[in-house]
Amino acid sequence: MEYTTPTLDVNLDPDGFVIDLDSLYACLARLHDCRHARGVRYSLVTILVYLILAKLAGQDRVYGISQWVHYRRVALAEALHLVKPRAPCVNTYRAILGQVIDIEEFEQVVRDFFASQPKAGQSVVIALDGKTLRGTIPAGQTHGRHLLAAYLPAEGWVLFQVEVGGQENEISAAPRVLKCLDLREKVVTGDALLAQRDLSRQIVEAGGDYVWTVKENQSTLRQDIEVLFQVEAVVKGFSPTPKVLRVARTCEKHHGRQEQRVLTASSDLSGYLDWPAARQVFKLERHFTRTADGKRTHEVVYGVTSLTAQAASPARLLELVRAHWGIENSLHYRRDETLREDWCQLKKGHAPRAMAVINNLIVGLVLRLGHTNLAAARRYFDAHPQAAQQVVLRRLA
Repeated sequence: MEYTTPTLDVNLDPDGFVIDLDSLYACLARLHDCRHARGVRYSLVTILVYLILAKLAGQDRVYGISQWVHYRRVALAEALHLVKPRAPCVNTYRAILGQVIDIEEFEQVVRDFFASQPKAGQSVVIALDGKTLRGTIPAGQTHGRHLLAAYLPAEGWVLFQVEVGGQENEISAAPRVLKCLDLREKVVTGDALLAQRDLSRQIVEAGGDYVWTVKENQSTLRQDIEVLFQVEAVVKGFSPTPKVLRVARTCEKHHGRQEQRVLTASSDLSGYLDWPAARQVFKLERHFTRTADGKRTHEVVYGVTSLTAQAASPARLLELVRAHWGIENSLHYRRDETLREDWCQLKKGHAPRAMAVINNLIVGLVLRLGHTNLAAARRYFDAHPQAAQQVVLRRLA
């Protein structure tokens, strides 16, 4: 079988052009193209660069991406040093994403790109959470493609991501994710679903720590924690059992509401709880007051962690819990609301997962460049196409 050369475009100017070896283009050029060389009009790297540039400029649907490239084919050909200014049809993008691309290799290349950036991977918190690609849910059904990601909230990029198979769930998929990560001196955070004994043990044995919220799926654990923080009823003349409780508070006002958080932590259950390496438990209370009408709401969350009181104060635990919410706010929310991932109708082959990788890439690129508003950044790149091209062809600053 013949293969096209992965680093060269079949339409490339014979004189070639200079790219930074640490650029995204150079990383994507390492991907192997499984298509037969005969009849190939566009290299794999060219198609992916078109997709990324269109995404940076605000296009989310395949039709929109195809038209965006078509209208800019002359400028794109000049930027990429292509001989003929032509644009792929919609079905070419679908075939590349769904059938041609090796999804595991694609994810590895994107990970390697971010890992090669200065100071990459130095942050401590790894947020573990899943997301369903709602556009893949068949009519009349409730389940579609589901991805579980390990995300660095402080850096904005996905360390590892797997597709949760039809016969498994996040609980059984999580060990596969963690097994591929270096957890030494890292803190893995997760919601109540992932508060599992085996997962906790795996993290600690790998040299890391965990912070879980706890709900009714671990009813005994939750009850033990809840009882600790309750006011103890005592007979007159007797004193309550002494407890060592440490408290941290924050108060913020944003998005039309005031939010107060109070986290109370204790090491009193260390050695008592039937839970792997449990060193502290905590109670997090959140009080919300809506500015417009003064309406108040109150939430209580319980949690457990392998971090000792010396390693993590109540203020630090509060930071870690909030950092976990970053995967919802800075990754999943942006993929859904700004990149319109749930409205994407790609369903065949690896296309849904490949587009999710591209969306992760876009979020990581924009945050790496210092933008905090993804929608505004995309409008900027749409108005400044040369800046977008530099993001792909040159090493990031």
